[in-house]
Amino acid sequence: MKPLRIFLTGASGQLGQALFALCPDQLNQRPIELIAASRTDLDLSDPGACSDAVRQHRPDWLLNAAAYTEVDKAESELDLVYAVNAGAPRVFAEVLKDIGGRMLQLSTDFVFDGSQGWPYATDQPQNPLGVYGASKAAGEQAVMELLGPSERGTILRTSWLLGPVGRNFLLTMLRLHDERDELCVVADQVGCPTSTLTLSSTCWRTIECWEQGQHLPGVMHWSDAGAASWYDVAVAIGELGQELGLLHSPALVQPITTAEYPTPVRRPTYSLLDCTETWRLLELQPLHWRRALAAVLHEVQRLRSAESLAS
Repeated sequence: MKPLRIFLTGASGQLGQALFALCPDQLNQRPIELIAASRTDLDLSDPGACSDAVRQHRPDWLLNAAAYTEVDKAESELDLVYAVNAGAPRVFAEVLKDIGGRMLQLSTDFVFDGSQGWPYATDQPQNPLGVYGASKAAGEQAVMELLGPSERGTILRTSWLLGPVGRNFLLTMLRLHDERDELCVVADQVGCPTSTLTLSSTCWRTIECWEQGQHLPGVMHWSDAGAASWYDVAVAIGELGQELGLLHSPALVQPITTAEYPTPVRRPTYSLLDCTETWRLLELQPLHWRRALAAVLHEVQRLRSAESLAS
């Protein structure tokens, strides 16, 4: 049987590495041929390179896990941010519209302003607070404009991504718990952490459902279950890290307000996404965020043990 060819971008990022590691051998009885491109393989700010890559590989699916994610720095690198987060998805979608193939575009809760106090639905109006969110919204619009009418483009939004590799809040907190006696963490921003492990499984399940002939919405939401503040997550990282032996003695975490920790770009104060329809359509049972976090920390422990043995 002809392999299902999948072109993965952002392969060296925290989500890309999880997608690569958790890639199934086959979907819908078709073996998977995974072509993984990292930042060094493909410059997403170069439209010509993006176009050439898709035309060269002619994938059945393009899984775009690449993004410019430096929220504060984005304000001073407008051209680069839009090239990567909006320009590249547009080029990918234009080529796929021409040659065939589907696209799964990862996006973010930052397309919303966080001003409401209940979970955001997929069809709610967007109102990003900064350049990062606006660029991701523009990328969504391009994919939907070009591939939405033929049902060949899917947007999957997520929130507060945490994984065992790369750069993220979890790994930063592990380091700070180890280095300091006390930490101050914002407690008045509410959302839900999402494990790169559960999100990766969701991406593969989404592709599988389409390959089985199931029609899914053009925009879907996925996060782990529950709600938390950054303060709650920091406390949980300390407690679970100590249980697993990753930390000897966690720091005391003190809750503070957003006003006490100013940043160049205002963050959404409420980032919960309504994922109930995605959970139902994909027939996936979400993990509570603390259980998902524990699984990520187990993977951190495994990786560190492997590094220790190798050295």
